Amino acid sequence: METPASLGYRWPAEWERQAAVWLSWPHNRDSWPGKFEPIPGQFAEFVRAIARFEPVHILAGSEAVMAEARSLVGELPNVTLHDVRTNDAWCRDHGPIFLAKSPHADASLPPALIDWQYNAWGGKYPPFDADNEVPRQVAECLGYRRFARSLVLEGGSIEGNGAGTLLTTECCLLNPNRNPSESREEIEQQLRENLGVTKILWLRTDGIAGDDTDGHIDQLARFANATTIVAAVCEDRDDENFEPLRANWEQLQAMTDQAGRPFEVVPLPMPRALYYDDARLPACYCNFLIVNGGVIVPVFGDDAADERACRTLASCFPDREIVPLYATDLVWGLGAYHCLSQQQPVHDPAVGS
Repeated sequence: METPASLGYRWPAEWERQAAVWLSWPHNRDSWPGKFEPIPGQFAEFVRAIARFEPVHILAGSEAVMAEARSLVGELPNVTLHDVRTNDAWCRDHGPIFLAKSPHADASLPPALIDWQYNAWGGKYPPFDADNEVPRQVAECLGYRRFARSLVLEGGSIEGNGAGTLLTTECCLLNPNRNPSESREEIEQQLRENLGVTKILWLRTDGIAGDDTDGHIDQLARFANATTIVAAVCEDRDDENFEPLRANWEQLQAMTDQAGRPFEVVPLPMPRALYYDDARLPACYCNFLIVNGGVIVPVFGDDAADERACRTLASCFPDREIVPLYATDLVWGLGAYHCLSQQQPVHDPAVGS
């Protein structure tokens, strides 16, 4: 069977040149119970922030959702609305994984994406039928080749360095609520065949407090470049995140890339604990989004930690503008800016399109 990797496709790193960012307009009040009112306006601020750097495509199916999206961002340059229905706003997880052409692939290789299966984090939040159809509809919107796959996989569960290494967590990808009949080896084989990666690193973690994704990697550790990982750390020994994040740190220190070289691991502080209705929120600076020329960073009203996190990320991305964006209300939905977005890389970096 032909696979994306065998045909000459690869999964580029997030910091590589992007053609656009894809979003799904928030409309599901159950995702922000009792606190939905500020969400559309804050989401619009997120759209404006991305649109400063590159085009934004927004899925806004149904008359009411489209009308609200038009009223808040429809007049912005660089923004395109699509009449594509969704169940929820978390495009990182229900959106497609976009591929790019490898440097030595055939010049005629068409743009493509992968359509994984999606079950709302192990069936936690039905219905998810419309979300599972998003990759197919995005492929139709763009005229992209679509590789439909049976593996249940969310975009927030994998992190790549663009050079062949993929970072993920055991508690998510090996969770029986995703792929109960797939072994670790079978999952690894599918990642290699579809994403073109050669080395897969597994963190043994339970995720941060309040996270409902079973431990998505984009709440724990992110590549800043091919050899550098920023990792969430908790400095409060009495905080429930202290021990799990310390264990992650130790594992990352021992890991090596596709060539056997150790990573530089940079600590990214956690904000002070945030609660809403006595529920711990998964607030974390690792949920940043890299765009062309910028990094959009969630901040949570913890001035000291917010400033340290932005300063740390500025040192990791010296050629990009750091854009802090308030996210305390958004994270009541149990995610932030990386969770809400999915980048579309340029298909052929050699020609920029």
